Parts: sequence; C-alpha cells; structure tokens
Amino acid sequence: MPSPSPISGFPEWLPAERIAEQQVLDALREVFELHGFASIQTRAVEPLDQLLRKGETSKEVYTLRRLQAETDEGEDLSSTLGLHFDLTVPFARYVLENAGKLQFPFRRYQIQPAWRGERPQEGRYREFVQADIDVVDKDELSFQYEVEIAQVMADAFARLPFAPVRMQVNNRKLIEGYYRGIGANDVAEVMRIVDKLDKIGPAGVEKTLVADLGLSDEQARACLALADISGEDAGVADRVTALGVSHPLLDEGLDELVRVLDSTALMRSDTFTVVADLAIARGLDYYTGTVYETRMLGFEHLGSICSGGRYDALASDGRTTYPGVGISLGVTRALGPLFSRGLLTASRSTPTCVLVALPAEEARGACASVAAALRSSGVATEVAPTAAKYGKQIRFAQRRGIPFVWFPQDDGTHQVRDIRSGEQVEADPAAWVPPADDLRPTIIATVAVSD
Repeated sequence: MPSPSPISGFPEWLPAERIAEQQVLDALREVFELHGFASIQTRAVEPLDQLLRKGETSKEVYTLRRLQAETDEGEDLSSTLGLHFDLTVPFARYVLENAGKLQFPFRRYQIQPAWRGERPQEGRYREFVQADIDVVDKDELSFQYEVEIAQVMADAFARLPFAPVRMQVNNRKLIEGYYRGIGANDVAEVMRIVDKLDKIGPAGVEKTLVADLGLSDEQARACLALADISGEDAGVADRVTALGVSHPLLDEGLDELVRVLDSTALMRSDTFTVVADLAIARGLDYYTGTVYETRMLGFEHLGSICSGGRYDALASDGRTTYPGVGISLGVTRALGPLFSRGLLTASRSTPTCVLVALPAEEARGACASVAAALRSSGVATEVAPTAAKYGKQIRFAQRRGIPFVWFPQDDGTHQVRDIRSGEQVEADPAAWVPPADDLRPTIIATVAVSD
C-alpha cells in the first residue's frame, strides 16, 4: 500500500497538540458554564436552501450525497443536505424547532466542527472547530447582553494560552446612523465596502464608494474619517461628535459603544484589551448592534479569530422574532499557527503519569492490580508492554514523557522513581499521588509573536 498523502485543510494534530487542544476546549466549557450557558449540539447537516439563505455561495458548502444517488440538475435545494459552515445557521433552526421547550432568555454554548469548501491556508481550514456562545430572547433582547458577551470572552481569553489578543468593537447603529447622516443611500453596501479596508486599503475603499455607489468625494472621505477612529475610552465619542454628523441612530449606537468600553475597562490586561475600532463593520447583513472582532497580536494576518455581534431578526417563525447576540471563537484557526510554530504544546504526549515496571511476564496480573489501585486515586497508569530490562523500560517511559516509574519489590513493598530527578522512594499504591503539576499533562505556551 502506498504511503497516504495528507488532504489539505483537514488538520490532524499530534498527541501533544491534541492534549493542548482538549485543555483549551475544557477551559472554554468551564468559563461558559460559569456564566450560565447551557451546552447544546446540533446535527452536522442542514438543508442546502437554509445554508444559502444568508448569501453564502454554493462553492463554500460541502453537500452530502449517497454514492449511488443519481445527479439531478433540477434537484430541489430543500432536499439537498450540506455540512454546516458555521454554528449560527443550525442554532437559529434549533431555536425555532424547540422554542416551546426552551426558557428565554436562552443562553447556549456550542463547541463543534464545521466545514467550509475554501482554499486552505494558514488559519483557514476546510474542517475546523468553533466555540460559540449566544443569548437569545423573544421579541426583545436587553442591551446588557451585548456587554456580557465581551465580559465572558475576557474571562475565556484570560485562561487560554494564546498570544495576547485585542477585541475590537463597534456598533452597527453608530455606523448606519453616520452613513445616513452624510446622505448615503445604500447603507448596507457602504458597510460592505468599508469592511474591506484591510484588503483594499483606504484608497481602494474611497474609489469603490465613488465609482460603484455614486458617493461624492466628500462623502467617501467622511466614511474614511469615521473608520479612522479608534480608542479604549469615551474619548472615541468626542472624536465622532467632532466630525459634525448628526442622526438619532448615530447617537444611540455611540452611547451603546461607550457602555461596552466602560464595562470592560477593569477586565483589560497585558494579554487582553478591548478597543473601539470604527472600521469594524462585519459585512454580514443581519448584525444590528454591537459587533466584535478579535485578533491575536503578531498574528494579524490571520484576521479575526473571534467574531460576532447583535442580531435582531436572525430567527423568526412569522409570529415571534428571536433577537440575540453571540460570538464565535475559531479554535482551530487560532491553534493551528501556534502549533506549527512550536509556540504551543503539552508537557507530555500521553496522559499516563505512571508506568508500572514489569519484572517478569508472570507478574503481569500483580502489576495490573497496582495500576488499578493507582487509577482508583485518579492517577493515569499503564503497565510496561514487555518484561525488558528495567533500563529499557525506563527509556520507554522517557520517550513518552511519563514522569514516574513504579517498581514492585520482591518482598511485596513498592517503590516509585521520578525519572527526571532520579529520586526513588517507597510508596503505597493505595495512597500515593503525584505532585499536582504531574497528575495531568499541562500546556506549554511560549508567549511570542509571529513574524
């Protein structure tokens, strides 16, 4: 059989990397649950017409088809299944299907794979894990949850071994009111174009606004003047006011933005900052209030690793509308570059803490009993695979990063050796526990920035 070739865009981590990923996911679960978010899991597939209803292109969606199924060019999209490309569309459907059984406001978190058929590159994969939180209510949703989403992620990033991150926030009411105030007609299209600042630059945005939307040079420059404003405090509001544009929606959005900044001021640290960035628009048309984008410092080329915002009508059954606010962390997107650069790994590639040495094959049963006793105390343990010389068994443990080797003695007593220091002491398998730092593999993170 020829050697298999990897399929690009479908990452498979080595054991130490997988341990690090699991600990990141565990930390996220703990933070989300501490804030009262309940876990749900939705199916991997949705009807294709539902996946495409927000403007996604068919080339980004993987469709599901039986091998023997006939291809029908006129097939109804509602009967074609596609793998979900994010967790928002399936969550909206989940809320509608279960609205009668849920208590509102409904706080959910969801950690699952998603699939997207795009060109693989660093930080962008065809299969990836996302971690989402949302708060959804019936008909009306309090603004307080827009503040809370930022606070939850501040708690989460404080526990994650990422490079320092900066959360950039803006408010769609602010920018929509501003664009209306300068006389722009197609506000949604202005947002979409301004959201391309990182890709085409200020000159490209100005040219596109004038050539494609018919804005005057003055209006286009006014759009760029707003997008140029950023800051960490209420001084942002003064700079917006100084532009001389007025509109009620602008005032409302500006007030909400300042409230988000004020509420997160005490949560900022050397590794987590929140800044108002009025160039952030989030091109998707369903956002209606606060929007968030988060970047790892030194890895800005990845784009946002954690994005979301307020949406007032993502889900509706025609009678009831379910507004919400949420954010999605691209777990794989953030971890992949850290793994590839050797900036993140685990202290060992196995959960095993103790290797029980095997003096002879006939002693395997007794060694298995020792291992069972250690496991009953929560110590991950395995028995050596063969009754080789003890030096060889110790080297086996060293290669796997197992810190302790257990030696049954001829007189029925036991000794355990820390193979890193060489210290060997008597121990009782029913009572011995390792130092807390050795009980489980730990994350080893190098706080560094990319080139």
